[in-house]
Amino acid sequence: MEDKIGDGKAEGIVGAPRSRSAVKCETDEMKDRIIVALDLEDRVSAIEMARTLVGTAGWVKVGMTLFYAEGPSIVRDLRALGFKVFVDLKLHDIPHQVEGACRMLTRAGADMLTVHAFGGRAMLETAMKATASAARKFGTVPPKVVAVTVLTSLDDAALKAMGVERSAAEQVIMLAGLARDAGCDGIVCSPNEAAVAREALGPDAFVVTPGVRPAGDAVGDQARTATPADAIAAGASHLVIGRPITGAPDPAAAAKVIRKELQS
Repeated sequence: MEDKIGDGKAEGIVGAPRSRSAVKCETDEMKDRIIVALDLEDRVSAIEMARTLVGTAGWVKVGMTLFYAEGPSIVRDLRALGFKVFVDLKLHDIPHQVEGACRMLTRAGADMLTVHAFGGRAMLETAMKATASAARKFGTVPPKVVAVTVLTSLDDAALKAMGVERSAAEQVIMLAGLARDAGCDGIVCSPNEAAVAREALGPDAFVVTPGVRPAGDAVGDQARTATPADAIAAGASHLVIGRPITGAPDPAAAAKVIRKELQS
């Protein structure tokens, strides 16, 4: 059958109106690329905030403050609302301790978790093995394991003061290679290094970028930042955004503005 392209309305033709399904796919994709950081101090506040974001964001992040306050149950509670949960504890310890932590986070239902790349290859490999074996044991899907490279609060001067002579970008590249060789699913880096990370890791790796701020927003304690659109254009797969959404008078509306920016 010949395609009817003469009227310019055939789906897929440049300049033709997009179908509703195409628009919905774009919207769902952008929703899945935003991770809202629930940097709150208790379950009640976190669940209240999460409920305002149902249908607007696909992921939420549980960091140290909330996890230490509420424990693994907060992961299950947030998943029950329909979210994917990124547990950001930045595990950095001897392989035996990281193995146990990864096993328990897998059991809790984490969809993604962080380890520090600077913990070394043996620790990273142990994390990968622990999540895979725990998933088999508990009958679930193993969480994505992403390695933290250089915190977004650090710049070149701060690294030098810590004895690291490489620039932040050079350090990210080195640690990204280490994480890749250990089998990790991706890395965490600032938006400034997203392009070099994407080049080093290939098209399928997770490149998770905190330090994302809409144009005009205060950068707070972040030293290396970018706008959401710039971070995605550079190669980020997921954006971690906290205060610009959770601190807004209408968090859902703020998230929708960011999604619209990403779709434009």
